[in-house]
Amino acid sequence: MHKIPQTAPTDFPRAEQINHNLEKHGDVRNDKYFWLRERENPKVIKYLNDENAYTDRALAPVRDLEKTLFEEMKRRTKEDDSSAPYKKGDYYYYTRFEKDQQYPIYARKHGSLTAAEEILLNVNILAKDKSYCQVGAMALSPNQEILAYAVDFTGRRFYDIYFKNLKTEKLDAHVIEKTAGDLVWAADNQTLFYVQQNAETLRSDKVFRFDLKTNKKEQIYFEKDDTFNVGVYKSLTEKYIYIASGSTLSTEIRYAPSDKPHDSFKVFLPREKEHEYSVTDGDDAFYIVTNKNAKNYKLVKTDFQHTDSKHWKDVIPHSEKNYISNVTVFKNYLAVSERRDGLTQIRILSKDLKIDYPISFSDKSYVADLGTNREYNTEVLRYDYESMRQPETTYDYNMTTKNQVLVKSKEIPTYNPELYVTDRIFVAARDGAQVPVSVLMKKDTPKNGTAPLLIYGYGSYGLNMDPSFSPSIFSLIDRGYVFAIAHIRGGSEMGRDWFDNGRVLNKKNSFNDFIDSTEALIKLGFASPKRIFAMGGSAGGLLMGAITNMRPDLYKGIVAQVAFVDVITTMLDDTIPLTTGEYDQWGNPNEKKYYDYMKSYSPYDNVTPKAYPHMLITTGLHDSQVQYWEPAKWAAKIRELKTNHSLILLKTNMEAGHGGASGRFERMKEIATEHSFILMIDEKY
Repeated sequence: MHKIPQTAPTDFPRAEQINHNLEKHGDVRNDKYFWLRERENPKVIKYLNDENAYTDRALAPVRDLEKTLFEEMKRRTKEDDSSAPYKKGDYYYYTRFEKDQQYPIYARKHGSLTAAEEILLNVNILAKDKSYCQVGAMALSPNQEILAYAVDFTGRRFYDIYFKNLKTEKLDAHVIEKTAGDLVWAADNQTLFYVQQNAETLRSDKVFRFDLKTNKKEQIYFEKDDTFNVGVYKSLTEKYIYIASGSTLSTEIRYAPSDKPHDSFKVFLPREKEHEYSVTDGDDAFYIVTNKNAKNYKLVKTDFQHTDSKHWKDVIPHSEKNYISNVTVFKNYLAVSERRDGLTQIRILSKDLKIDYPISFSDKSYVADLGTNREYNTEVLRYDYESMRQPETTYDYNMTTKNQVLVKSKEIPTYNPELYVTDRIFVAARDGAQVPVSVLMKKDTPKNGTAPLLIYGYGSYGLNMDPSFSPSIFSLIDRGYVFAIAHIRGGSEMGRDWFDNGRVLNKKNSFNDFIDSTEALIKLGFASPKRIFAMGGSAGGLLMGAITNMRPDLYKGIVAQVAFVDVITTMLDDTIPLTTGEYDQWGNPNEKKYYDYMKSYSPYDNVTPKAYPHMLITTGLHDSQVQYWEPAKWAAKIRELKTNHSLILLKTNMEAGHGGASGRFERMKEIATEHSFILMIDEKY
């Protein structure tokens, strides 16, 4: 048994307090830790390092436990695993790992899976002597002879693009620096379209055309609206290249023929307020997923000469029950990703609409996604299936015969799914909304109100926290923990209304849903009221900050990862990455009604003298999404004002950004730290 002190160590760093008044709408906020945003200030770096040293000291009693957890996670990882291969042209492509290696190897085989392996990119070699290495987009030229790939070596999400000739295995001398990572080849095998960010705000706002033979690059599009970002993509037919401009609530797409890369891009449909759409194509038509007069989206099509919405024809009309998220267009079939009652569905339609059926799944809680499909002229759909107790499984499904073939089931060594059980419940929130909650536990864990609970949530941007398989969580599950995901408002799990009712002036619904879900799990006997832990990251870190201020008594411990907690200050600063593009998510605090509402829940602004739970707060020095100073200031302010002896830890990855460590084992170590913190708090505090 680990000997753990009963009270928190008190030798924590004390951040200097320097008065700094921030005024808006006649309201003055004194931010005494504002100076921590001075990234180049040696005092700031020293403070962050001191905080890391304190965290190491505080967690010293569970250092052996941390190592044990890491080894358990590693044992549940098949170190020399490979992905399900997919076919494109005459090649089979796959990704594999080698034992003891941190990073993937991208490879292919010609003609058959028994052919000799051809290595496209070994990321372990790229990452040699680098503290961080993240490969973003990769794109093969249409003749499959040139690989363009984007690499970030800082964690700041600036990607340099390299070109590798797969015949000669040599790199081209030209490197395109500091891009957003989006890559699309034209049909001529020499023209590449890519996206670049604003150097200060990191907004993706420019599209370039690059000629590999002449090394000439030309800006072809600039997005003037600072609430919009741009991206580039190509359809499965590879006939068109698309430039997508999008904000939280609006879309505008441009398109040009792939075989005419110097043609001007045409606007598919001009942007309209609160109209979001996506476009792809088949031989017969353009296919559009749109929310025009369809809050849960519908699927429409139009001919190649008439893109205006008055020419659109319904393929799948709007439904109050089904939420359409995506479509893959094949030569004869459409595969549609939908949500119904919070669960993912896959729907198959023939293009003549004479065939229309769902692929059935029997589990209470699961995730089914359209997989890696790279061939247009095929009757076989690749899809992925998993649940909280079943690892990812890949199937090839014949859309004509309905026969399916198991391609790969991810192997998890030392894991037996029969030992675990999942559940899915609906919780009545305080305003009557029915919140779905997914639950995972060991079969022999008693449901009598004695078990510890870790509950996770996000609830922003319309993103869904689906009940997927996580090998790392089983170290807690095997120690008697119940793990729950609260699918709170702000996501799109239950349709578009679910998103709308968890943003801007409805944002507090997300926090209430999470608290109400926690209390319901206690009432239903899933957990002990004295052993409740919560976790969330990024906008989920905002969730952690809000619930900690609202109900600090409910949670024994909190893990807040890269937490967005200084809402007003960040949203008032349009030089900070992502700010202006997120007004539709949070509101624009330059308008008083949004300012006042934000101030009423912003975690940093609402820290007050009270007893706070034990907290592990994480950040990355190079984080481009949530600046490191937000979690740093928040931790300092909680320490200043809390009235109890709770343990408040700040851990900054000095070599990474928003996603944490880039290597798979280094990321496992970060998770092991988080879990050992929970176990330490649960065991002794």
